[in-house]
Amino acid sequence: MVWTVAGLVHAVADTLAARYSACIVRGELSGFTKAGSGHCYLSLKDADGGNALLRCAMFRRTAAMLDFVPADGQIVEVRGRVAVYEPRGDLQFVVEAMRPAGAGALFEQFLRLKARLEAEGLFAPELKRPLPPFPRTVGVVTSPGAAALHDVLTALRRRAPHVAVVLYPSLVQGADAPASLVAAIEAAGRRSEVDALIVCRGGGSLEDLWSFNDERVVRAIAGCPLPVVCGVGHETDVTLADLAADVRAPTPTAAAELIAPTRDGCIGGLSALASAMSRCVRQALDTQGQRLDRATLRLMRPADGVRRHAQRLTLLSQRLSASTRQELRAQAQRHDALSARLVRAATVLHAAQPARLDSLAARLQRAATVARESRHSRLTAFAARLSALDPKRVLSRGYAWLEDAQGQAVTSAASLSPGQSVRAVLADGEVLADVTQVVTLPD
Repeated sequence: MVWTVAGLVHAVADTLAARYSACIVRGELSGFTKAGSGHCYLSLKDADGGNALLRCAMFRRTAAMLDFVPADGQIVEVRGRVAVYEPRGDLQFVVEAMRPAGAGALFEQFLRLKARLEAEGLFAPELKRPLPPFPRTVGVVTSPGAAALHDVLTALRRRAPHVAVVLYPSLVQGADAPASLVAAIEAAGRRSEVDALIVCRGGGSLEDLWSFNDERVVRAIAGCPLPVVCGVGHETDVTLADLAADVRAPTPTAAAELIAPTRDGCIGGLSALASAMSRCVRQALDTQGQRLDRATLRLMRPADGVRRHAQRLTLLSQRLSASTRQELRAQAQRHDALSARLVRAATVLHAAQPARLDSLAARLQRAATVARESRHSRLTAFAARLSALDPKRVLSRGYAWLEDAQGQAVTSAASLSPGQSVRAVLADGEVLADVTQVVTLPD
């Protein structure tokens, strides 16, 4: 008998449906995905690590009734029927119900290794290093043909095209992947040619990502001298490499976005700083310009200072003259009072003892006259001295008051230099002069 392909596939499907129309299978979830249509596709394998694999399909209605979120590595029990997917002739198990039955072998191994490394402090928050704010060169550890590399390069080209990228090629899946990842990470740290390092790969099942749970890879990331961003799998995938890295990114694209700021944002920040600096410079220039204007006005009117000093000297001279006249009048009044007292005393004495009193009166009169003349001479001398100190009298004798452009008195020839301007105040006016030569007298 010769079968057609469709006939044979139908016969096998009917046989399987009749023999395995309702059965329960226990196994470890692997490669669980949910399509946009709502249907779910997964694989089951034995938890003891056997090679057998059963592909399963769970339709949208059944998936909507699940009371938990399936994840790779879980041990589940599924109830359904064995069927043949005729377009490809593949054996599949149509899942009609699913319930969790425990963690898978890989997941249990993941938890044990995580607990041991965490106890050693490899995941401690205080060991996390900050990323450089403005990296110039970024290293990427991944497979050269992986979609993750394309995602990283696309994100960096869009956000920060000025950042250079150095690729450290490595396997990201398979038995040789851990050693290859360790070698690439150590090469990046040893060469020190990048500012930060991205370790990434695309999504996959727990088995596909298992290289990033290898203890050697975790220790290499923790010991890398460069800040490390780890972006492995999708947002729900968590590996031990993510926990050991300085920063965990949910995806490779997110890793590129975390490691380099946008060029437009940097340019905006620089523009804001430039505007602030310009404002500060303008304010400083305005302030200094105002100070310079005030100083210029003071230098342009030195005569005002001379007039103020002259007015002050005139006021002091008037006060001295008034004080002298007042003192002279007071002294004259005291002398007149004393003379009157003496005359009265002499009159009394003369009446009592005419001869003696006449003699005493004459002596008192002479003494009073001498005292008065003496005091008058002293007052006259004081007045002459005060008059001699009058600045105008000094200027009238041919002297001049010299001051520099700042209005300071010039008291020494050493303080002047050729080309300097000076102002000379004379008794009857002022003279502006330029110094042509300075000659100092020897000590």
